[in-house]
Amino acid sequence: MIRRLLPAAVLAACLAPSAGAEVGGDPDRGQELYVYCSGCHQVGRGAENGIGPHLNNIFDRGAAALDGFRYSDDLQRAARNGLIWDYDNLDAYIENPQILVSGTRMSFDGFEDQQDRDDVIAYLRRYSADPSNIPEAAPTARALDHGVAPEVLAIVGDPAYGEFLASECTSCHQASGTDSGIPSITNWPVDTFVIAMHAYKNGRRTHQVMNMMAGRLSDEEIAALAAYFATIE
Repeated sequence: MIRRLLPAAVLAACLAPSAGAEVGGDPDRGQELYVYCSGCHQVGRGAENGIGPHLNNIFDRGAAALDGFRYSDDLQRAARNGLIWDYDNLDAYIENPQILVSGTRMSFDGFEDQQDRDDVIAYLRRYSADPSNIPEAAPTARALDHGVAPEVLAIVGDPAYGEFLASECTSCHQASGTDSGIPSITNWPVDTFVIAMHAYKNGRRTHQVMNMMAGRLSDEEIAALAAYFATIE
């Protein structure tokens, strides 16, 4: 991915917005779009945790890292697996929160339009560290496409074949739907299952076992598993 450097500018210690526009997005338009987020997430001077955690200094912060906020079990699990809120992960999360964290409590459906996401992220950058002054903070830049190709989502899986393949899955995930530290995957919508598995397959979601398991599955096998697990109540 080609990254574009931002103009050098030092953000005020009090997190006051900077005057310049971030590359890759329009922060002023992002502020307008942020109304869809503001009911749960505060940002800016004096921001506090509410329904959701505040988003000051979100860039390069570890997931589930704020003290005093009760995160979902799945987000805490993602944090233990190393999820960091860099540009790509923020972009994927606000496009469709279920891509990264299937059990997230965030009810927002996501911004489908790439420009909308660029603009919202540029707005959040106003209240986070300036990457030109912190080498480890990646600059705001357009992320890669995190979606699954329509032709892959259109594959109709064979649930009987999925049941045949599922023995490796059910050695950890309980077919009964019981969640004893390992999330349930029964009765998932087919698209959600397929998106999650491809996120593991391409490394978007990180988990050593799941990356290995998904990496050796074909598109047709993932579709079959999705069809099978969707039928289990």
